[in-house]
Amino acid sequence: MHTFSPFEILVFQAVKKIPKGQTQTYKQIAHEIDRPNSFRAVGNALNKNYDPKVPCHRVVRSDGKIGGYNRGSKEKSRRLKREFML
Repeated sequence: MHTFSPFEILVFQAVKKIPKGQTQTYKQIAHEIDRPNSFRAVGNALNKNYDPKVPCHRVVRSDGKIGGYNRGSKEKSRRLKREFML
């Protein structure tokens, strides 16, 4: 079992608030946790998460691209498409 840092826990808590069918950017999450320059660290934290209660797939890049995902970008895209269809 992985022990998460206080920063990672803040990231996970912020991501849990993203409603189904919506996305936020890594930068928006960084701002929400008062660490506006830590958008790359947000991505790194999300890459460590495998808890299905933390919808990491809802976090995308600021340029509109889908971004990374620890289960692969195809799976991230599939999950987002499924949510937006509902």
